[in-house]
Amino acid sequence: MNREQTKRRLCFLAGIILLMLSVVTIKLWYIQVVKVTDYRARSERSRVTVRVPAVRGEIRDRNGIPLVQNRVSFDVDLYLPAIMHAYKQIYGHPPQINYRAAVGNMIKDLTEDDIVSIVKRMLISRLEGLGIAKNFNFDKLQTHYHSNTEIPFHYRQDIDFGTVARLSENNAMLPGVTVAIHPVRHYVYGAMAAHVLGYVGMPRHIDRKEASKFSFYQPDIEGKSQIELHANEWLKGIPGMRILQSKTRGDIAKREVGMVGPKRGDDVYLTIDARIQYISERAMRAVGRGAAVVVDPNSGDIFAMVSVPSFDPNKFVPAISARDWNALITDPTNPLINRSIGAYAPGSVYKIVTALAGLPKGLGHRPFTCTGGVQYGNKYMQCWVVQRHLRSHGTLTLSEALEVSCNAFFYQYGNAAGIDQIAKTGGMLGLGQKTGIPLAGESSGLLPTPGWLVTLNPAEKWSAGYTANTSIGQGFVLTTPLQMALLTATIANGGVTYYPRLIDRVVSVNDRVITREPTRIIRTNLLDKGGGGIQPEDFKLVRDGLWKVVNSERGTGGKVRIQNISVAGKSGTAQFWRDRIKDNRVWFVAFAPFEKPKYAVCVMVEGARSGGGVAAPIVKKILWDILAIENGTEIHLTALRPAKGDFSQIESVNFDDTGATTIEDEGAVKIPGPSDLHAAGSSEAMHVAGPDIGDKETDLEGHTSRLPQFKTGTRRFSNSVETGCNNFLR
Repeated sequence: MNREQTKRRLCFLAGIILLMLSVVTIKLWYIQVVKVTDYRARSERSRVTVRVPAVRGEIRDRNGIPLVQNRVSFDVDLYLPAIMHAYKQIYGHPPQINYRAAVGNMIKDLTEDDIVSIVKRMLISRLEGLGIAKNFNFDKLQTHYHSNTEIPFHYRQDIDFGTVARLSENNAMLPGVTVAIHPVRHYVYGAMAAHVLGYVGMPRHIDRKEASKFSFYQPDIEGKSQIELHANEWLKGIPGMRILQSKTRGDIAKREVGMVGPKRGDDVYLTIDARIQYISERAMRAVGRGAAVVVDPNSGDIFAMVSVPSFDPNKFVPAISARDWNALITDPTNPLINRSIGAYAPGSVYKIVTALAGLPKGLGHRPFTCTGGVQYGNKYMQCWVVQRHLRSHGTLTLSEALEVSCNAFFYQYGNAAGIDQIAKTGGMLGLGQKTGIPLAGESSGLLPTPGWLVTLNPAEKWSAGYTANTSIGQGFVLTTPLQMALLTATIANGGVTYYPRLIDRVVSVNDRVITREPTRIIRTNLLDKGGGGIQPEDFKLVRDGLWKVVNSERGTGGKVRIQNISVAGKSGTAQFWRDRIKDNRVWFVAFAPFEKPKYAVCVMVEGARSGGGVAAPIVKKILWDILAIENGTEIHLTALRPAKGDFSQIESVNFDDTGATTIEDEGAVKIPGPSDLHAAGSSEAMHVAGPDIGDKETDLEGHTSRLPQFKTGTRRFSNSVETGCNNFLR
């Protein structure tokens, strides 16, 4: 072969190589430039986007102690479209079921995939083989597939690590089964402050427009009641998104190719002091039904708010069982009701309002005589002193009448002041209106007047007897424990009436204060002439009378006496009948220390003999333990079980083993009125008048509950706070 032939062959081979390179180059250009949009779209279609719920913010007390946190939950989710795709690949066309549904205005017979049969055939036997199958509602699964295909079906929640490991090892044989890590709400101290915190649950409605942006939509939990609901926009955070690469269409791969992290919700700080809340909760467990409120008289901040019986909001996470829910809603003691904001007849604690009402009219220094009762029309209204087989209180001043809680004095004093003046004074103190606290179910209470009676029953005329009955907190007047705690705070601080403050501030993840709730005042000063027209020296008469209630030998509140601490207060007993069974509402309000008050307390108990014998010892226990904290006592906070309710008729409560005795509280006297007045009243008033338990009640007349004896004193506790939960995704 000569040199010329070799050269030609080399040129030929070079041409072939260049041609092939040109073809490859053109093909690459075609794929990467001309068809780039098409291939990008195919790539996007092979990806799966999963919505990642945000971690909910925490709820903390005023000192930063966490009351509500989040913990990690490993959940088994079923991605139904992925299961359906795997079924079609193995078995072909899926089975169908028939159902009827409304299409427009017509009922039509429709068909859809029988997802129940598909899941049973594809998964259940395999899960049973792994020992991790569980019973669940197959109808719920079919409904979920019909209406929420893009949302994973929660098969199991809160599985243990061993179950997670078995699922991971056998993932290949379980198409559409994924173990997801979800933040779950955790109420650190169980039932403590349940009526304030509320609870969470899955949303009732899904935003279809938002859901359409994701291949699979995992919804956020949302607040269902109380602070969880009111502060939901702060707490809920901003969701994120995971981008997963699928191996085959309809399957979920484990390779994550992108992530937009969720933004944790903001933290809500309450004015609640966890230590005072804990103290109050423990004290209130001496009774079966009642409420307690502790406020700062200098700001209106709520330190504690207790309602008995109670419930554990952890039962609602992730969803409350039908058995637990039925137990709550069928309990005749109504554990879901927040009694601290429900309305009740206040009894003699309302004499504080009556006393203030008469001061602008110069009645503060006018004596009235108790002869054992007062005649109004054809009704002789006795004083409680006669019911105690005593003759009378004699002639009394205002302070003395408060001291011994003389009904006959206030019958006359109230009529001298006038019902309109009493109602006006109550309104200035925030009664008869909602406080605006961010909790659902608050009652406004009721300040009855002749005008109100006319609208209720035009045939009924207001009388002096009605005024007399209202003057001692009986009849139609209704107040809430929260309102009475704030009224007590007004007396304590010298006349300033505050709105209650429950939310202190909202703080972001980076510790930036987003908002802070201001202190708000209803009325600057009752002592201003432009306000209530009450002179300071007259106002002092009321304060001195409340001091005598606790500290004098004749006072009805001796069981609140605390050594070396000056306490002032007022007892009250309102007669109430529950299906012909006596079920009095008894009260005690107090503030301390008398000279420079820091705490105002209201305790209301249902089904008790007297405020002085039942509510007063609870107030003392709360104040004693609060003041012990100031003296260095450490409180070891622990989770509380729900307080149980009952209908026992309580004669007395004793936290003290000293055997000290005191004069019992005054009796409750109620004049008869038209039988249809309460029945025709506002639905709000009827709602809080007491549970309608009908024939389920038992005859408890005369029954006395045997209460455990607690020793009052400075008790030493550990300072550690056991939360028992994880700081998840802080």
